[in-house]
Amino acid sequence: MVARLLEKYRKDVVPALARKFSHKNANAVPRLEKVVVSMGIGEAQKDAARMEGAEKQLALITAQKSIVTLARKSISNFKLRRGMKVGLKVTLRGQRMWEFLDRLVTLAIPRVKDFRGLNPSGFDGRGNYNMGLVEQTVFPEIDPATVTFTQGMNISMQTTARNDEEARELLSLLGMPFRLDERAS
Repeated sequence: MVARLLEKYRKDVVPALARKFSHKNANAVPRLEKVVVSMGIGEAQKDAARMEGAEKQLALITAQKSIVTLARKSISNFKLRRGMKVGLKVTLRGQRMWEFLDRLVTLAIPRVKDFRGLNPSGFDGRGNYNMGLVEQTVFPEIDPATVTFTQGMNISMQTTARNDEEARELLSLLGMPFRLDERAS
């Protein structure tokens, strides 16, 4: 079974991008390579249950087991030592990536309170986009009654686009609701 968003990409997005950016070959059209979902859990060294809870919730959201990220260096002001558990991350590719992105665009983002569109300045100059969510309860897989603490997350989308303009068009055609740039109006 092919993911709904992947089907839309193949049928609608590829031809539209090929026309707009004059790509002769369908393989030259920008595509999504991977999505990385990460959570920084600063309270993990004090409260092990917090890390376990976040790990379960991230697994529910992404349908994939997360890996624990460790501190690379010690920082005394943060009471952080090299090798301490500081977060979680999941790298999604293929079918799971398309299904996650579909749920993000159609279910999670519309549930964000006071949402006015995604920040268009989240691009890195090489065609990749980063966005953050303040809490995990915007995903329908998470039952708000069982959540003991709210946890934010960063979502990073890596594309094969050559520049930010191509990447923004790709993500817009996939349904990402970008805020209108104030400088353009």
